[in-house]
Amino acid sequence: MTDSYATDGSSEMFAQVRAVNKRRKALFVQTQAENAGAQEIARQLALGAERQGWDTRQVFFFRRTASFDNDASAIFCARERPSTPIGVVKLLFELYRLIREESPDVVVSFQHYGNVIAAPIARLLGVQLVIANQMSETALVPSPVCLVDWIIGQMGFYDRIVVNSSTIEETYRSYPAAYRRRLKRIDHGFADKSSSLDKSSARLALGLPLDVELLGCAARLNPLKQLDLAIRLLPLDKNQHFAVAGQGTDIERLEAIAVELGVRERVHFLGEIDSRMMGVFLSSLDCFVFPSATESFGLAPVEAAQAGVPVVANDLQVLREVLAVDGEPCALFVDAHEAAAFAAAVRRVLDDSKLREALTARGRRLRERYPLERMIDEFLVLMELRSP
Repeated sequence: MTDSYATDGSSEMFAQVRAVNKRRKALFVQTQAENAGAQEIARQLALGAERQGWDTRQVFFFRRTASFDNDASAIFCARERPSTPIGVVKLLFELYRLIREESPDVVVSFQHYGNVIAAPIARLLGVQLVIANQMSETALVPSPVCLVDWIIGQMGFYDRIVVNSSTIEETYRSYPAAYRRRLKRIDHGFADKSSSLDKSSARLALGLPLDVELLGCAARLNPLKQLDLAIRLLPLDKNQHFAVAGQGTDIERLEAIAVELGVRERVHFLGEIDSRMMGVFLSSLDCFVFPSATESFGLAPVEAAQAGVPVVANDLQVLREVLAVDGEPCALFVDAHEAAAFAAAVRRVLDDSKLREALTARGRRLRERYPLERMIDEFLVLMELRSP
C-alpha cells in the first residue's frame, strides 16, 4: 500500500545532496501555535533538519498560546484565530506572502487544515516538494475538508502523504490509487521525557499535593479527550487527585463537572506545560490515565509509559497498536465510559506491584520501538528526494 525507502547509508546521501544544495530551506506549516503533539513532532523534525544543514521555519496560521513566542524560527500569520471572513482572507494572503518571501525548497504541512490550505498555496508559488502529514482519523475531519484533500491528493498537490500508524494507514485503503501511491508510513519518534526528580520533588515543583494518589494526563482540553471521564473517577476514591497538563476551550465544562461532583479541590488544572517540564509532570504521577475518544497515534501516553509511569488508556485500536513492545502491552486498556471498570484498572496498577513493574519495564522499551532519530532520518529522506 505504501512505498518505502531504506535509511541505511542515508547520511552519505544527505552529504552528497548538501554538497550541491547548500542551506536548503524547509517550512513546517500547521494551524495553531501551542504545545501539543503535532507541534512537538514538527519541532523535533525542524531541529533534526537543522542538524543536517537545513534552514527551517515553523509557520503557524495563528497563535493560540505562548509556546513558540521565544522561538526565533516561528512565524505567525495571525496573532489570534480569525473570527470573520475578512480575517480568514487576511490570514491566507499573509501565508501566501510568507511562503513567497521565504521561497522554501520544501513545505511540510500538518493536520487536515494545514494540508489543504498550505499545499495549494505552495504549489501556486512553485515550491519543489510538498509533504503532507495526516494526523487525524478521516471520520473526524469535516466532510468538505475531506473532499478537498481527496481531490488535491490525487492531483499531485502533495508529493508524499505521511501517516503515523497502521490504524490511520488503513483508513486510506479505499482511496484512489493516485492518492495511495503517495502514502508513506512513518511512526512518531519522541524525545525522552524522563526526569531525575523524585515524586515528592516533582510535586513540590508543580504545586501539587504530596500525600495523595495522583492520577494525571497531558492533553488539550477538548471534548474528544474525554477528560471528564477521569474526573468522574474521583468520587469513587476519596484519596485520589487528578492533574491535567494542557489548555483548551473545554476547561469551563470540566470545571463545572468537577464542582457538580464535589471534587473541584482534587482536580488540578496546570495549564500548558513547556515540553522541557513535561518530565517533571510525569515524575509527579502515580498513574497516567488517557480516556481519549480518538487518536491517530497517542504520543502523550507513549511518552508517559517510556518515562516509567504506568498507563491506563481507553481501549482504542490505535493505542493497543502503539502501546506495545514485541506484542506485549505497555498499558492496561479499558472502556473509559465504564467508570467502575476504569477505576478498577487504575486500582490494579496502583496496588499490584508486579503488574506495575511489568508495564513500566515494557514502557521503557518504547524508546527502542520509536527512536527519534529514525523518524527524523525517514523524513529527511523524503525531503531530499523528488516525487516519483
